Amino acid sequence: MAGSAEMLAAFRELTTTKQLDRGDLLELLRDGIHAALARKFGPNVRFELDVDELQGSVKVMRLRTVADPVEDPSAQVALEDARYEDPEFQVGDVLEEEIPFTEFGRLAVQAAKQRIIQRVREGERTKIREEFGDKVGELLSGEVQQIERGKLVLMLNKFREAEAIIPYREQNHREHFHQGDTIRAVLKRLEETPKGPRLVLSRGDPMFVSALFKLEVPEIAQDVVEIRAIAREVGSRTKVAVISKDDAIDPVGACVGLKGSRVQAVVNELGGERIDIVPWSPDPERFARLALAPARVAKVFSDPESKTIQAVVDEDQLSLAIGRNGQNVRLASELTGWKIDLYSSREWLERGGEGPLFALAPLEEEESQVAQVALSELKGLTPGVLTLLDTAGYRTLNDILDLEREDIEKVPGMTPEAADELMAFLADLTAEESGESEAEKPAP
Repeated sequence: MAGSAEMLAAFRELTTTKQLDRGDLLELLRDGIHAALARKFGPNVRFELDVDELQGSVKVMRLRTVADPVEDPSAQVALEDARYEDPEFQVGDVLEEEIPFTEFGRLAVQAAKQRIIQRVREGERTKIREEFGDKVGELLSGEVQQIERGKLVLMLNKFREAEAIIPYREQNHREHFHQGDTIRAVLKRLEETPKGPRLVLSRGDPMFVSALFKLEVPEIAQDVVEIRAIAREVGSRTKVAVISKDDAIDPVGACVGLKGSRVQAVVNELGGERIDIVPWSPDPERFARLALAPARVAKVFSDPESKTIQAVVDEDQLSLAIGRNGQNVRLASELTGWKIDLYSSREWLERGGEGPLFALAPLEEEESQVAQVALSELKGLTPGVLTLLDTAGYRTLNDILDLEREDIEKVPGMTPEAADELMAFLADLTAEESGESEAEKPAP
C-alpha cells in the first residue's frame, strides 16, 4: 500500500498549502478515485473508501451487484463469476473487491489528479468569493510580485491564493513601486475571469482615501463621524467633506487629530497629496462656501434649477479660490455636485451689485471669461507652437490650462524645446499663485 500512503501524504500537503479544510481531504480523495475508476471500469462504477490516517493507508473496495444476465459491466458482475469468489452468492448480492493502486493505470491516475486539481481550484474560487465578496471599499495589503506593462500583481498577506492586481489606471502615477515592495490598496471590485475571480485594487480611487481615514480615525470606524463626499485629483489634492452624528464631536477635528497626526498619516500614505477637510452641509450655499477653503468667500448665490453656485471673493482671495490651473474650484464643484462660478468682488460690483448674476451668465460667457481667450491672442507663444496646438485641437487658454508635461509631449510634432516653451508659458500664467502652497494647509 505504499502508493496509497504516498497519495494520502500528497493530499494532506495539498490541503495545507491550498488552505483547504482537513474535512475536505476525504471528499477530494473520493472524487479523484471515482474519476480514476470511471476511466478504468465505466461511468456507473460504485466503490467504498476506507482511509486509515494513523497508518497512512487508503483502501478502495469496488462494489458490483450480482446479476444474470449482466446489463452494465461497470456496476454488475455475472452470477457465475461471483460464485468463483463465493459459491453462496445469489442474484442481487453485492460483491466487494479490493482494487490495488497498481491496477489503476497511468491514465486513470492522471484522471484522478486532474479531478482533484479541479476540485481544489473550485474550492479556492469559492473561498475567494466568500472572503472578499462583501469587502469592497476595505484596505488590503500585499507584496508586489511582478509588474506587467504597468499593472502591479500582488500577493496578499492574508490570502495568498487570490489573484490581486492594481491596473495602471488605478495607480497614483507619482508613486513608483518595485518587486518585493509592500503596498496597501483598497478593494475596488471583484471581477470574474476565465481563470476565476480576480481582485481589482486601487490607490487612485477616492475610496482609498476614505479607507485610510477609516483606519486612522476611530470615530469614522465607529460610524460616529461620516465621510459624505470626496473629490480627488490623484497625486495632487483631495477635498473631504465630513459630518458628525454626535454634536459633542467636531468631525473636522476628529479627522485632523492632535497636532494633525491623523491627517498627516493619510498624507504620508498618499505620498504628500494635499488634503482639505471641510464640514458637510445640506445647504448648497454654505457647503460651497466651505468647499472653496482655504479661500474666504464673501457672498454666495445659488440657482437650484441649473444647480449652479455663484461665489464672490475679494481680490486677494481670487487666486486662492481658483487654485493652480483651476484645481481648487474644480474640486469644490465636484465635492458639492454643483457648478461653481467665481467672481472677484470688483467684477461682481461692476456687473450687478447686491444680487446674483445668473441673468448675466450668457453675457459673461460671450465677453469676459479669461479661460476662453484664443491662444492666438496671447503673447508668449511662438507661431510654431501655436500651429502644433491648433492642429491637436487646443485653441483656447481653457484647453491648455490643465495640461501636464506628459500630455504636451503627446501632441503630434511636439519637440522637447517646444514643450519647454509651453511649460514655461503655463508656469508664468500661474506664477501669481506661488504663495498658495504656504496658505493651503489641511483644515485645522
